[in-house]
Amino acid sequence: MPSPATTYPDWKAPAEDGQPLIWPGPAELLARTRENRRRLTSAKTVKLQGVPLPEVRRQQRAWIGHADDAQPIIASGHQAELYHPGVWVKDVLANNIALRVDGQAYHVAVDTDSPKHLNVRWPGYSEPLTDDPALTTAAWSGLLDAPSPAHLADLERDLRDAGRAWRFQPMLGDFYGSLRRLSLEEPKLPHAVTNAMHELDWKLGLRHHAMVTSPIWASEPYLVFLHHALARARQLAMDYNHALAEYRDEQKIRTTMRPMPDVAVFDLSVEAPFWLDDLATGHRLRPSVFPVDSGWILKLTSGAEFVFDENAEGWDAAARLGQWLTQNQVRIAPRALMLTCFLRLLVADQFIHGIGGGRYDQVTDRFIARHFDIEPPTFAVTTATLYFPDAVGRTRVCTSCVVQEGHQVKHNVLGERKRELVAAINAAPRYSNERREMFSRMHRELAAVQQEHPAIQRWEERMRDTLRTDAEDAPLFDRELFYAVQPRERLEGLTQRYRKFFD
Repeated sequence: MPSPATTYPDWKAPAEDGQPLIWPGPAELLARTRENRRRLTSAKTVKLQGVPLPEVRRQQRAWIGHADDAQPIIASGHQAELYHPGVWVKDVLANNIALRVDGQAYHVAVDTDSPKHLNVRWPGYSEPLTDDPALTTAAWSGLLDAPSPAHLADLERDLRDAGRAWRFQPMLGDFYGSLRRLSLEEPKLPHAVTNAMHELDWKLGLRHHAMVTSPIWASEPYLVFLHHALARARQLAMDYNHALAEYRDEQKIRTTMRPMPDVAVFDLSVEAPFWLDDLATGHRLRPSVFPVDSGWILKLTSGAEFVFDENAEGWDAAARLGQWLTQNQVRIAPRALMLTCFLRLLVADQFIHGIGGGRYDQVTDRFIARHFDIEPPTFAVTTATLYFPDAVGRTRVCTSCVVQEGHQVKHNVLGERKRELVAAINAAPRYSNERREMFSRMHRELAAVQQEHPAIQRWEERMRDTLRTDAEDAPLFDRELFYAVQPRERLEGLTQRYRKFFD
């Protein structure tokens, strides 16, 4: 079994406004993209349900409209939500890589995850983007409706009212303008939001494609991948859990719930790392499959059954599975690890993560190497920090610095007396009653002096002021506000930094 050859740094989001993080370096990033394409297009010994990986990959890329197999795809993916600049720059990086390897950049919007980050926010303001009452209860975001014209008019009014006090013009108005038109054409929220952000990005000079994932889960190449996985359910689950165990051991993670839970494996059933969605009712569950003589069987509550046969021919198996899913109005969508596994093997030549995704996909690397017996294609990581524009030029108070200052003040109020007590403690035998008594006496004296000492009182007042200022400034230094809250010039400034990275 190949082992992942890549070593990963401990990525940290930049604290300074306007600064990006990009990994790996430019030359290595371009070389890895070309090498990923070469290895994936030549991996003919890897079979998915009997079909060579390059063939399934070629068909999947053609299905999304990418007919030129020689042209690399640089992809990023994220939930269909109002993401912040640190997520948005994944598309900026994808555009820059594509430009230099004669490729195409794609943004994949996942509309089969649970809804989150769908409030428009700025300091002192937070309102849901849609007035669909199912916003907090929908099992996946693709169930949500786009905002009504009346709700969108209210959001635009709020923006105009707030904007009178701002010294900048956010691109949020452009986003609302696109959404107003698209919400009539695209009644579901993820489609409308994805296309509105795509139009916004086009205005900023980006030229990537944008698509939501739900249609992909009905495509035959994906169904080959899915059938292959569930026809080998026990081995899949063992490799999945083994990859998680290795990662937890390396990262010293003690809980089996992080970074994601193991899948359940029993003698008579195996949990599949996918979602089973009832498209008629909007309900979803974590499916399990059960061993039978001819393979693994999936049973629906309606009584309908499908057998995943390891020996079935790939394209025929995919066609039968697709028909069965359609007839029963259900969908089998990948959960996080299987989603990026699919995208990295069958769609992208270079996949770009943020910091969190980059950490989780170290598990995917282990899973790909173990389950498919190939060297996993490398991925890239990027993020950036843009605070609310009113924070520009302001220095955030250092709460930890004041806390540390307090420790020093408290321990210095005894002056020479503390040094005498410390010397006496050090002179006493270790673990002796005398040593314990001297230690207790030092802390009693410290406590008595600290109650009335002017230096302590001055520090406590400074600490209260610092905490109050930090709480007031926190919304300004929130790096997770929707990127369209930024003015055009700040977003373009980030795109220029990425161009210079490659120049």
